[in-house]
Amino acid sequence: MSFLRPEAIIALRRWRGAIAAAAVLALGLWWGLTSLGLIRWIGWALVLGGAALLWASAQRARFHGGHGGLGVVEVDERQIAYFAPVGGGIVSLDMLSEVAIGPDRAGLPVWRFTAGGEILRVPVSAEGTEALFDALTALPGVDIEAAIRASRSGPAGLTVIWRAPPRPGVHRLH
Repeated sequence: MSFLRPEAIIALRRWRGAIAAAAVLALGLWWGLTSLGLIRWIGWALVLGGAALLWASAQRARFHGGHGGLGVVEVDERQIAYFAPVGGGIVSLDMLSEVAIGPDRAGLPVWRFTAGGEILRVPVSAEGTEALFDALTALPGVDIEAAIRASRSGPAGLTVIWRAPPRPGVHRLH
């Protein structure tokens, strides 16, 4: 028997990293402001580390993980796999040229991974899409804030989250 509603438990689990980071930050502030000597410097180091962890944990918690949608997403060894009754596919992070979120025909947000001329479409509501956070943060220059905004609200058009930098010696025609 739990004293908390199931929704509150889900929210606490989602924000547990940010809660722990806030506790580290608070301990560091307390030590930094009230202690002397080495403990004081350790406290200020904890403040810096706690602030960085809090920022990263808050981004992860705000990232929309899907539940109840069509299909399942798995991320393993730099590959994104989407399994669905119809469609699905696998794309390697190393082969990606663009990551975007756009509406499908019903207006619901869909991840769009482009690699080598092929496009893998994954509903934002698919099970396991929270694993995409780690995969996306591995891409240099990815706009996580745009991903959070676009996945939470139905995008009116295509929102590009990341585009591969041009490779030396490769010329693209526009």
